[in-house]
Amino acid sequence: MGKRKNKARAVQDKLPVQDAGAVQGTANAGQAVFDSFSNPLFQLGWGSQSPLEATEYPLTRLTDNYALMNSLYRDNWLVQNVVELIPEECLKKGFELTGSLTPEQRREFDRLRRKTALTDRLREGLCWGRLYGGAAGLILIKGQYDRLSEPLDLAAVLPGSFEGLYILDRWLGVTPELGLTLEAGRPTPEFYSIDTQEGLRVAKVHHSRIIRFTGRELPALERYAELFWGASEVESLYKEVVAHDNVSANMAGLTFRANINTMEVANLEQLFGLGGAEAQRRFWRTMQAQAVMRSNFGTQLVNKGDRIENTQYTFTGLKDVFDSMCLNLCGCSHIPAAKLFGREPAGLNASGKSDLQNYYDYVESQREAKLRPALEKLLPVLAMSCWGFVPADIGVSFPPLWTPTAKELAEIAEKKAAAIRDCFQVGLLAADTAQRELKKLAGECGLFDCITDEEISANAGKSWQELNTLRDPLLGLE
Repeated sequence: MGKRKNKARAVQDKLPVQDAGAVQGTANAGQAVFDSFSNPLFQLGWGSQSPLEATEYPLTRLTDNYALMNSLYRDNWLVQNVVELIPEECLKKGFELTGSLTPEQRREFDRLRRKTALTDRLREGLCWGRLYGGAAGLILIKGQYDRLSEPLDLAAVLPGSFEGLYILDRWLGVTPELGLTLEAGRPTPEFYSIDTQEGLRVAKVHHSRIIRFTGRELPALERYAELFWGASEVESLYKEVVAHDNVSANMAGLTFRANINTMEVANLEQLFGLGGAEAQRRFWRTMQAQAVMRSNFGTQLVNKGDRIENTQYTFTGLKDVFDSMCLNLCGCSHIPAAKLFGREPAGLNASGKSDLQNYYDYVESQREAKLRPALEKLLPVLAMSCWGFVPADIGVSFPPLWTPTAKELAEIAEKKAAAIRDCFQVGLLAADTAQRELKKLAGECGLFDCITDEEISANAGKSWQELNTLRDPLLGLE
């Protein structure tokens, strides 16, 4: 930890002047202020002796606890779901290339993607980034392993030379060095060290050869403290995981007390306090024989005059407490109960559609924030390795995660086709433009895909009035 603090201090020394001023401003932020609410009579607000004012939030930085992160991931299925579900959803439907590419070029790209298991490596990098707060993918290019410290030159990427991504997590494999550079408008390490398990540096790698996977975003000073990585997703929900596990374990323990038989025994204290060993052994043998009889035949035998009472524990209210723990976990992880716990939505008219829609919206934002930067940095390398050049208009698009029903697709197609038809009839669109707009709906609703380029070219520049005039059977007869 001392080595990491020294690195963070050295990084802060290299910050611009305005950042140093911000650091000074945060030092003054720790001073006591008195412009706050206070009601000493009712023990409310600042300075009062109340449980609320005794609450503190110490800076723990659980992300730095490597052993705890590993233990939680290996042992707790909720943590596993939180770490893995979002990356799986991001890559469930993959990604598509945009641009003027031929079908053969797309097939070549798909073969390269399958050969290098690119989707699995991206999923792995996203998972370790969420668990540890940071991970990196080393771009492997055949014949350039002795030039890792040099900037990546796309002209030197030969066809078939991309060999995949080598994923390393921030604690075992890749360490940022002190120099900084700007990448996508943010200060990031210029070089990284690839280390062995013993801490020996194997290679020095330029940032252009590294794909970064970070966890939750942090303020500037915390990013410097974490050596420009993010925070683990587990850190923000650790307390909720602890509460959920304790409530679950207590509920399981209560099941052993759900049905308790109580039998009155005369002089029981004297038997254990003053009675001899033989008397106690006879008592225990009697109890064991009664337990065997009750287990085999459901019959309890006691002396005449002894009384047995049966106490049954009621679990009323426990479900509400447990559900509240689950809802807290869903809220802090941004994952609905249907996905996180695998349970069906409950309640009157509960379909879970709105929860899933919000969840897919969040996954869409994560695809844009975490996956798109990685793909856009990697895409030129893939293009050079696959085709030997980088198309000027190449890009990446993500298929929609929410799959509408057949009825919803029909309604979408009807409304959008009607809008295109109305624009065409009032003269806002030409016939070929309207046909292109209809064909664009094929990927969304599965219709109009059969409109050929020849049909579009045949109607180039024609308006709705021209097409209807040509179809008039009385043209020239009046």
